[in-house]
Amino acid sequence: MNVEEQHIVTIAYELRENDAKGTLLERMDPNWPFKFYFGTGKLLPAFEQQLQGLEEGQSFAFTLQPEEAYGPVEEGNIIELPREAFSSLGDNFLTAGNYVTVTDDQGEEHNGKILSWTDDKVKVDFNHEMAGKVLHFSGVVLNVREATVDEHIRKTYIEEDGVRH
Repeated sequence: MNVEEQHIVTIAYELRENDAKGTLLERMDPNWPFKFYFGTGKLLPAFEQQLQGLEEGQSFAFTLQPEEAYGPVEEGNIIELPREAFSSLGDNFLTAGNYVTVTDDQGEEHNGKILSWTDDKVKVDFNHEMAGKVLHFSGVVLNVREATVDEHIRKTYIEEDGVRH
């Protein structure tokens, strides 16, 4: 069976920065594979395009440029916020690299990474963690199957125990 829309796809892969020898960013191995409903638009379009048509057992390797993945780093997404907005978290939380969730004026939550801080301000990067990176995927298609009726209705993969993904 081939990878195509409305199928449930299971893959194992490594994601590395730049190329096959780059820094390992993520690994989904056969014991903990990535399972998803193909063709819902929830994944990167270029990622799905590279997998479309592959057969069960077939290997893949491809590289996505930032424009095909999470885009370039946008300087406008790096913001200085008042330090008092973080007072409930405590000073120990203000560590470069820590992630925070900030609620804006419209009540929407945004995830960001703390870059630095002063007595008055905290600099937070709200770009996607993979923004600006060249992403190299290599792996294998482990399984392709027809989606169940419930999966078609919900447009998502559902575990045997009923948990949706």
